[in-house]
Amino acid sequence: MSHRYDYTLAEAGRIGAAIGAALIAGDVVLLSGDLGAGKTTLARAMLKARGLAGEAPSPTFAIVQPYAPPEVDLAVAHVDLYRIADESELIELGLDDYLYDGALLIEWPERLGTQGWPGALSITISGSGDARVLTADVPTSWGSRWPLR
Repeated sequence: MSHRYDYTLAEAGRIGAAIGAALIAGDVVLLSGDLGAGKTTLARAMLKARGLAGEAPSPTFAIVQPYAPPEVDLAVAHVDLYRIADESELIELGLDDYLYDGALLIEWPERLGTQGWPGALSITISGSGDARVLTADVPTSWGSRWPLR
């Protein structure tokens, strides 16, 4: 099911926190949008909702930034695929392993290739300035957990 939300940058933290609080082990959240759209802002708010103190660094250079208890109450790997040139490089990242007891937040999911990530929550951010539009394709696995109405 697809949902659309108009919001301001000031509301991004609240939206990210609501989604982050609903995460369970096995969830994959794909965050798409242009440079500066607010993907990392949403991911940081999701991590904060899971108990992360301080600001999470952008994983642009590390590619995968894992967080585990007691730092957060649910293991989460924040992934930035911007620097991935070929989908064959993804195998080395071992992203599936994070889903046994945690969740994945993936920025630039377009780099996943033709397969994408079936069953993932797909969020696309568009807009500019203070006005943003969030479009969420919510999979059935989220059921009644989807927090934004």
